[in-house]
Amino acid sequence: MSELMTVLGVGGPVAVLGGTAAYTRAKHPSVYWSMIGMPVATARLLGSYGSVMDACGLTVPPSRLRALAVRATTRREVRPVPPRRGLLRPTSTGLRLRLRLAPGQEVADVVASSERLRHAWGVHAVYVSEAKPGTVELRLVGFDVLRNVRMPRQSGGGHLRVPVALREDATAFVRDYRAVPHALTLGATLSGKSMYQRHLLSGLAGQNVALVGIDCKRGVELSPFAARLSALATAPNQAAELLPVLVRLMDERYDLIRARQSIPPDVAAEEITSDIWGLPETERPVPVVVFIDEVAELFLTATRKDEERRDEMVTHLVRLAQLGRAAGIYLEICGQRFGAELGKGATMLRAQLTGRVCHRVNDEASAKMALGDIAPEAVAAACTIPAERPGLAVAGDTSGGWSRIRTPYLSLSEAAERCRSSAHLVPDVPALKPFEPLLTIPATETGSATA
Repeated sequence: MSELMTVLGVGGPVAVLGGTAAYTRAKHPSVYWSMIGMPVATARLLGSYGSVMDACGLTVPPSRLRALAVRATTRREVRPVPPRRGLLRPTSTGLRLRLRLAPGQEVADVVASSERLRHAWGVHAVYVSEAKPGTVELRLVGFDVLRNVRMPRQSGGGHLRVPVALREDATAFVRDYRAVPHALTLGATLSGKSMYQRHLLSGLAGQNVALVGIDCKRGVELSPFAARLSALATAPNQAAELLPVLVRLMDERYDLIRARQSIPPDVAAEEITSDIWGLPETERPVPVVVFIDEVAELFLTATRKDEERRDEMVTHLVRLAQLGRAAGIYLEICGQRFGAELGKGATMLRAQLTGRVCHRVNDEASAKMALGDIAPEAVAAACTIPAERPGLAVAGDTSGGWSRIRTPYLSLSEAAERCRSSAHLVPDVPALKPFEPLLTIPATETGSATA
């Protein structure tokens, strides 16, 4: 009996602690990482750093001076030298570590060994990036940060910069319109494409920017944000009237830039500009972001008259994509598919869209439409996105880089409320006045109806 009581007295607390740890790891991985995972991973890294680097082929022979010093002082075998390690910096999601590469090593050598390092140190993932020539940074992620998305406190937002999702390396994915002026977002129904769009709209709502919506699904996606929109088209015929206005607006801004380029002798060299951002703030027109939901609706035709209208709209879109950046006009195009089968001009328009975000799609061809021409290796990753993880996507750009991202949940009512509270920031763009959405319901009643 005494032995049983001893077993219960020792095993009971151990079982409780083990169960608590397992529950915390499953339900609250960040807490588990901070309390248990980080100390264990740190001990593994510090205790096995040299042997792991040697096993991964990341060591180099020591210098002659070091070899002579070792032989003279210890008379033991001279071992290869691993990269010099910097200080470990803990984060809420993992660890950060900088390595000083030895002569003859390159970043690709460490990238090739990232999977081995992950297993050796018992972390969820290891990501490698170049900090500066000769130095790489290892970002160790302790758990799957995309399972329960929590955006970092410092997300790098700013004017025309919207932190819209979380990358798999626990950094924020920022949609920067100055760096990537036009983008294409593809995804099947219930893939999280609309959630991505909500974050963009609500993030831009508080900035000095004109928002234009083209939603040919009778406005069901963009109408909740009408209070913040400067223009809204809910049918193809309305879009056919709105797009020429945007092109004329772009031409007017080019005339403004050209007027500035009539360089008199007293103008300093730094005041010469080729886009609106080089204009003085008092002369600079407000930037315009055009959201197009379900772009295929602009391409579909039933009659010959529809085909003529379609060709005109596509021509205007291609012009905006080619020339809009300098005029401060940016395109955000969303759809389920976007390929050559939509008709003339589709491939030409897609080629102008630098940023690409591909959510879960129904077939491999759709993933190739989004990523195949810029990052072919990302197509396989996009095809493996599970249906039970809405908001998960693969983001890439024309530089060839890509990463998995996931958008945090944002309810439609909350996003609409953010736009309503920013309605006073709608800029005065006279050319867009005829296309202002009609707000027939007061904001208080709308808020209660959508809550």
